[in-house]
Amino acid sequence: MHWPAVCESREGGAAHRGRGGNRAMPPPFRIAVLGAQGVGKTAIVQRFLHDDYSEVAVSSKTRRMHLSAAVLNGHVHDLQITDYPAISSFPVSSLQEWSDVCCRGIRSAHVYVLVYDICCFDSFEYVKTMRQQILETRVMGSGEAPILIVGNKRDLQRGRVIPRHSVSDLVRKSWKCGYVECSAKFNWHILLLFGEALRSVGCARCKHVHATIRFQRALRRERCVLM
Repeated sequence: MHWPAVCESREGGAAHRGRGGNRAMPPPFRIAVLGAQGVGKTAIVQRFLHDDYSEVAVSSKTRRMHLSAAVLNGHVHDLQITDYPAISSFPVSSLQEWSDVCCRGIRSAHVYVLVYDICCFDSFEYVKTMRQQILETRVMGSGEAPILIVGNKRDLQRGRVIPRHSVSDLVRKSWKCGYVECSAKFNWHILLLFGEALRSVGCARCKHVHATIRFQRALRRERCVLM
């Protein structure tokens, strides 16, 4: 991975401007986290933002938008991480997107993180379907938003339903997507996951792709908005 980076959660809009005062901020990175119910989407986001994990499963029918920030190559970027509930289908138009409160903002994401449970075949099928729908229906400018496939619950490796190499080959070679496996429970590859997400969308914006990526834990309370 690449870019030295510092990531912190922020509470207010004025706190991240830096010494430049009114200096314009670079465009924000909008990250959409999608997956079937029970795959651990919320656990991944909470682990990344707060280094916190709960054994109690969170079932929600609302989307949660988290506002944070990252420093990439010396430039501060807003991060907007939206944790979406298990939607039945990707909206085919802006009208459908905004008529369903659970899907609002989903078509304008800069990168899609599609999470599945390595112990649940149906959750991988959900990711497979969602990826195809994104490719068929999403239009934003002239470029395509990158898609990162994430296999969660690596700590339950013995219950895996599809061999890792088979999934990796399919995702990387056939789908041309990034692939990461992680464990929200044991905080394994969580930073790698979001580093890959930032790198995939940032490659189109930054000329320099070198050095390593580094995250710093939140110094202030992160802001979460229930929509």
